[in-house]
Amino acid sequence: MTRLFVLSGLVLWVGATLLLSTTRWFARRPLTERLRPYTPGGLAPGKGGGLLSLESFRDVVGPVSRGVGEQVARLFGVSEDLGIRLTRIHSPLDVTAFRVRQLGWVVAAFGLGALASVALGLPVPVGILLTFGAPLLAFLLLEQQISAASKRWQRSLFLELPVVSEQIGLLLSAGYSLSGALARVAQRSNGVCARDISRVIGRVRQGLSETDALREWAALADVDGVDRLVHVLALNREASDLGRLISEEARAIRRDVHRELLEHIERRGQQVWIPVTVATLIPGVIFLAVPFTQALSLFSGS
Repeated sequence: MTRLFVLSGLVLWVGATLLLSTTRWFARRPLTERLRPYTPGGLAPGKGGGLLSLESFRDVVGPVSRGVGEQVARLFGVSEDLGIRLTRIHSPLDVTAFRVRQLGWVVAAFGLGALASVALGLPVPVGILLTFGAPLLAFLLLEQQISAASKRWQRSLFLELPVVSEQIGLLLSAGYSLSGALARVAQRSNGVCARDISRVIGRVRQGLSETDALREWAALADVDGVDRLVHVLALNREASDLGRLISEEARAIRRDVHRELLEHIERRGQQVWIPVTVATLIPGVIFLAVPFTQALSLFSGS
């Protein structure tokens, strides 16, 4: 018990030190860092922290947490790269920041599980299961949240794609260039597709060609409709009736959405019959069992 209190106090001291190092009144910036913006060639303030600062802690723990997190995620069947999922949902976190946050949740869950095991006086097997199961559950919970957000983004993109494709086709038929049509759709919309198109426009401004930026979007989105639309948009410099081709592709995507909606409705209709079948099956079995047992007792008595 004494060792547990000592370990808890040490962890609390390290956590309080890291937390207080981010506050201005506790960890004042050195004079050189305060004078850096006013010196020639030092317009940007430095990002370095002290020995016991949050930045130095991330620099040390980041690579380790990233490597271990990837291995554990792959062990539990998560094959898609975390960086792709974070970029797909426009998350402000990068892979290292997410893994460090995930490590923090794992350590907190481990500490809470250990304290709960000792405080409640649980048996040793149950305490070990709680101590090591809680960190694993926290890790998988955060991983599942990112995967679910990625799937929701893909689903929303699939549903918005027919309307966006029709808008691009109309703008191209009206005389807009491909860049102008994409920019107008991105400005006048606020859905997930508009945000992805805004990223495509940003990539074009960074020096990529329109075709390469669109293909990068298709690879990142991992949606069949986006891949087919990008293949059509890649013919911008070769086809003269690109608006008509995009309109046909938009109708094909709309048929795919309609087909999936019908499949979902049929699936829900089949699920309705499950409780009805169970509700009628149990009384039927009971009514059949009564005369059957009566017949068995009659024959056995005779």
